[in-house]
Formats: sequence, structure tokens, C-alpha cells
Amino acid sequence: MKNTFDIDYLTYIESFITEDRQQRFLDVLKNRTKHFTVAIEDVFQLHNTSAVMRTCEVFGIQELNVIEERFGKDIDKEIAMGAQKWVDVNRFNSTAACINNLKERGYKIIATSPHESSSPLDTFDITEPAALFFGTEKSGLSDEVIKAADGFVHIPMAGFTESLNISNSAAIIIQDIANRLRQSDIKWNLSEKEIIDKRIDWTRKTVKDIDFITQKYLEGVV
Repeated sequence: MKNTFDIDYLTYIESFITEDRQQRFLDVLKNRTKHFTVAIEDVFQLHNTSAVMRTCEVFGIQELNVIEERFGKDIDKEIAMGAQKWVDVNRFNSTAACINNLKERGYKIIATSPHESSSPLDTFDITEPAALFFGTEKSGLSDEVIKAADGFVHIPMAGFTESLNISNSAAIIIQDIANRLRQSDIKWNLSEKEIIDKRIDWTRKTVKDIDFITQKYLEGVV
């Protein structure tokens, strides 16, 4: 259901950006999805977290979940290339909290791991909403994620090297499932409300002195 206040407020603040910018937001949001989300667990190297965020943004994954149980950090803005403005980052201080949150929101927990029951990427079932977990560079995913997982997926490899850097793995997997998703009949798009919410969010992040402008708007509608 549309919220009249949100629509009116959006119309007001969009008057402070160009029509081309407004259309760009709409075009990008047509390709955004929450059917899949990504979770990264205690990734030590900051640039990998930022690179995964950038990959999510490029391929239309709207949410990134970051577990910082051991390694608290800030996003490396240089590597993220502004992606932090357009991707929603949910932060958790424990793996359990992240898993519980995602399960409550209807996501299957999918561990990216060469587990004995792991599915090759090209046969991975994309029909159900899933949270794809990526682990640390050295030790992979924790036992907690492995035990909670509803399924596993891996990238088939043909060389001597048995693993990829997390940012490379995330890029390969996210690109594959995002492209397959858009070619499917699955209802993967954001809801009307989610689109309006993101238009407001992105416009607010674009407009200079948005707090002052918002206050003026509120004074006019009270």
C-alpha cells in the first residue's frame, strides 16, 4: 500500500534533483533484488569486504550482511567506489544473530563451500530466497554456518588451485545467479513500497542540505 506522506515527501525532495537523475534511480531499481542477499563472516581484510559490496551493487543485490564478531571495521570507501550509498548494509556482532535474522525474513542459509553435498554453481536452485554466506580468506566459514546451512554451493574448478579469494568467489557466484534470476519467471523485483523507500533514501543521499530541506517540508505540512 502506498503511504501518502512518503509519496508527497518524495515528490518534494525529487524537485531538488534533475529529471535525468530521477530516471536513473528508477532504471537501477528495476534491476534491484532482495530475492538473494549476501552475508560475509569475519572477513579480516577490509578491501575484500568493500569489493564484495561493490559486486553486490553492480549486479543488483540490494542487501549485504556483515558479521563483525572478531574484526570490527569500516567500509573502505575507495574500493567500494561509492557502493556504500546504494547498497543496504546490515551489521551483526555475531554469526548467530545474522543467521536468525535472515531465517526470520524467510531466507535459506546457503554456505559457499565445497561440502560433500554442495551443488555446483551452474545447477544451484535459484527459485527460493537465499542468503549466500562467504567466509574468511584463510579458514572459510565457521562451523556455526555450516551446521545451520540449508544448502551448499561451490564454483567448479579445473586447475591446481583449490580456492579463490573471497572477492573473486563472490563476484563469480553473484554474477551467475543474478543473471539467471533475471532470465527466469521468478518474482524477484523489489516491492512497490521498497522502491519508494529506496527512491527516498537515494534522493536524500544526493540532495545537499537535505535535513534543512526536510525541516522546511515538515513545517509546511504540519
